[in-house]
Amino acid sequence: MDREARTYLDWNATAPLREAAARALVEALARTGNASSVHAEGRAARAALEGARAEVARLVDAPADAVIFTSGGTEANALALSPGLGPVGAPRAEALLVGAGEHPCVLDGHRFAPDAVERIPLSADGIVDLGWLEARLAALAPRRAIVSLQLANGETGVIQPVAEAARIAHAHGAAIHTDAVQAPGRIAVSIRELGVDALTLSAHKLGGLQGAGALVLASSAVAVDSLLRGGGQERGHRAGTESVPAVVAFGAAARAAREGLADEGARLAALGRAFAAAIRARAPGAVIFGEGAPRLPNTLLFAVPGLRAETALIAFDLGGVALSSGSACSSGKVKRSHVLDAMGVDPALAEGALRVSWGWATDDEAVIRFASVLEDVEERRARRSQAA
Repeated sequence: MDREARTYLDWNATAPLREAAARALVEALARTGNASSVHAEGRAARAALEGARAEVARLVDAPADAVIFTSGGTEANALALSPGLGPVGAPRAEALLVGAGEHPCVLDGHRFAPDAVERIPLSADGIVDLGWLEARLAALAPRRAIVSLQLANGETGVIQPVAEAARIAHAHGAAIHTDAVQAPGRIAVSIRELGVDALTLSAHKLGGLQGAGALVLASSAVAVDSLLRGGGQERGHRAGTESVPAVVAFGAAARAAREGLADEGARLAALGRAFAAAIRARAPGAVIFGEGAPRLPNTLLFAVPGLRAETALIAFDLGGVALSSGSACSSGKVKRSHVLDAMGVDPALAEGALRVSWGWATDDEAVIRFASVLEDVEERRARRSQAA
């Protein structure tokens, strides 16, 4: 085995730039023009921008004019999570209910006061408690609420019952938003079928550039409070000159993700079974989190009792394998997952959690290298345990 080669298994943190996105980026960088200008160069930039908007809309089965480009998933979530989200003319929301395993940028509640934000409990498999949600919405009446529930968890890969949550929310007059950044290119995503009012995307999770994202509204009948005000770009929803090259690359990545999904989903799932088998064979005591729930086909979070995450991550990195301990949004720190805490996982076990995530460039050789390093790590852990 080539010890100099690297195996990248941290796709949920960021995916490699797709070739189609790279080509589109280079072409866009070679052009000059502000998409808000009326001259020929500006019109060309606008055409490229709107072409990308149409591709992003197709990715999630949405109308093109419902796509609002942002600087990324965090800004898109901040744009959505405001009291004004909901049907045009609806009363402003007074409460925000979020899944307990949401990304930190959702858990913070953005433009809601801290005491107006409540967390929806998770089961041991990481699924939100819909009974709790329905009871809480009923108790809040007649005050209007907003629900934010991720489509798929970036750490465990657990897929949430968003469509059912949307039916519950709307029955109680609440709006609902889903953070879907981890789902496109891995599972089919349709804002119409989910029934949500707003949906968040991030370009770099599906092979675009870091620094581009989108909030997708269900239709023009859905209102949202502007976060950035200024020149009126993005139909007044998000001021600031659009980064046409980043958006064009986003559009190319969205198209590639949509067109490749039919074959890619099954291939990713087969790799997942191979990774799970490798873990079971080399660390029989390992726990795979959320194993009893529907999960993304490209994500696996596991822990080996007695193995700490920071020790394992260093060993894997030295062995040429890039993993993570969960979300990449903690300034490079290795700390216990709030998602596993919400699932009731024993803290000692949660501190050893390791996430494996893969994508279109991952092949069987990646499983072999991962298994080899895991075997070395587990043998050293077992020796230390026996010596103690």
